[in-house]
Amino acid sequence: MHPLVRWFHQLGSPPYFDRFAARWAPVAYVLAVLVGAYGIWGALFQVPADYQQGDSFRILYIHVPSAWMSMFVFGLMAFYAAIALIWRIKLCEILAMACAPIGAAFTVITLATGAIWGKPMWGTWWDWDPRLTTELILLFLYLGVIGLYNAIEDRRSAARAAGLLAIVGVALLPVIRYSVVWWNSLHQGQTISLFGKSHMDPSMLPPLFAMIIATKLWFIGSLLMRARADNLRREAGKDWVLRLAGGAPERAR
Repeated sequence: MHPLVRWFHQLGSPPYFDRFAARWAPVAYVLAVLVGAYGIWGALFQVPADYQQGDSFRILYIHVPSAWMSMFVFGLMAFYAAIALIWRIKLCEILAMACAPIGAAFTVITLATGAIWGKPMWGTWWDWDPRLTTELILLFLYLGVIGLYNAIEDRRSAARAAGLLAIVGVALLPVIRYSVVWWNSLHQGQTISLFGKSHMDPSMLPPLFAMIIATKLWFIGSLLMRARADNLRREAGKDWVLRLAGGAPERAR
C-alpha cells in the first residue's frame, strides 16, 4: 500500500486521530498567533491609509479573511459530509460537524466587521444588499446545521442529517461569490485576488496575505481540537480512552 494511502487509513482510526490532533492543534495555534501578529502589526502601522477611505479601510484585514473563511469552511464541511454519506467514514462525520461552529463564528465576524465598515462608507449599519443578505443566509445555514446535529440523539444519524443540509446549502456559495456581479450592489466588487491582479497598492497586500494564512492556521487548530473532543465523546468507554484518562479498562478490574 502506498504510504500516503496507508496514512489516510490510519488517520481514520480514532486513537490515531486523537494522537494526531493532540500533537498538531497546538502547533497550528502557535503559528496562527505568530503570523496573525505580523499581519495585525502591518495592517495598523505599516501600510498607508487609503486615499478614499482613510484609516477605516484597515478593518478589511479582518473582514476579508473572515469572509473568505466563512465560505471556505462551509464548502469543506459539505465535502466532509459528502464523503461521510457515501463511504460511511465516521471521522468525516466528526470533521464535518466540527466545521460548523467555526464557520459560523467566521460568518458572524464577517457580518459584524462589514457593518462597522459600512457605517462610515454607506451611512448605515445594514442594507439588504445582495452580498450582505446572502452572507446572512449563510449564517442561518450554519445555525441550521448546528441545530439539526444537536436535535437528534444518535450522533451518527444526526451527523448524516446535518451533513445533508450542508451539501444542499453549498449551492449558496457561488451566489455569495458572484452576487456583486449579478445584481446592483452597494458592496464593492472584487479588488483582491490570490492568483490574478489585485486592485490594491502592493504595500497593502503582505499583511492581508498574512491574515489569510493566520485564519486558516487558526481554523486548522480549532477543527482538530473540536473534532478531537467529539471523537473522545463518541469513543467514551473504549479501552484506549480509559487509558488516556488514566483509568483501567472495566474488564481488567
